[in-house]
Amino acid sequence: MGHSEMKTIMLDFEKPIIELDQKLADMKQFAIENNVDVTEAVKSLEEKISKLKKTTYHNLTRWQRVQLSRHPDRPYTLDYIETICDKFIELHGDRGFGDDKAMVGGFGEIGNQSIMFIGQQKGRNTKQRQYRNFGMANPEGYRKALRLMKLAEKFNKPIVTLIDTPGAFPGVEAEERGQGEAIARNLKEMFSLKVPVICIVIGEGASGGALGIAIGDKVFMLENTWYSVISPESCSSILWRSWDYKEQAAEALKLTAKDMQKFGLVDDIIKEPLGGAHTDPVYTARKIKKTILDTLEELQKMDPAERIVKRIEKFSGMGVVVEK
Repeated sequence: MGHSEMKTIMLDFEKPIIELDQKLADMKQFAIENNVDVTEAVKSLEEKISKLKKTTYHNLTRWQRVQLSRHPDRPYTLDYIETICDKFIELHGDRGFGDDKAMVGGFGEIGNQSIMFIGQQKGRNTKQRQYRNFGMANPEGYRKALRLMKLAEKFNKPIVTLIDTPGAFPGVEAEERGQGEAIARNLKEMFSLKVPVICIVIGEGASGGALGIAIGDKVFMLENTWYSVISPESCSSILWRSWDYKEQAAEALKLTAKDMQKFGLVDDIIKEPLGGAHTDPVYTARKIKKTILDTLEELQKMDPAERIVKRIEKFSGMGVVVEK
């Protein structure tokens, strides 16, 4: 990625790193143009950049991780599917109302293994974002997801869901068509699917919009993602009547992958390259692919009835309230 491109989508905490990167590029260019040996200076600056990157990305606040999860260059569901799969056939429609472009899915092939992939899809530019409804699915999106899950079950193929949504679409028309019912039905049906189900949060995991495709035998999160009942901005606007307290809200919500693993709400964290998934999408896709294949190998050894019991136990054990 070129420096001019990086500058247009620079996050505030990335600014010192990008400025040093630019300085390094200028130094190398100066050396070429003037035939000057700047090896030592280059080496010194590279070490400084490396150290700054490690310090910055290993000590990110919760809000900064939320920002990284929304990075405009971050890979989306279809980017990962195209990289992971040798072949992919997208399937459309809920056979009831229409085809929701915010929810994508279809059969993908990895080697000799067929998998049903389902996930929310965001858009890169204004036109795509409108087309994909910013990754916010309507009821027909959740119904399409369920139809594809049932199809996978019929042909005894495992299911992988990729979660990346700021939430289910909150419009009046979505409520009229039964948004709550569609998500609730997915939760109920996913518990009893006879095939292995793996869920991976690849970006934003907001509320019921994420949970509607997130009931699985194993749930993973990429390192710079978040999973919560509400976004920091919405939480801030409810508690403080302003979006200005989103950083405090993010800290209070404890919504990062580390937090979720600590609470026992997700099984494991998939490491990202330093700087985020967008800095090396192919590396990130490989990590996801390995996680999927390794987990499937483990899950396929189990009896379907045993998997269902463990799946129910897993989610029933979350957030237990003891009344005195």
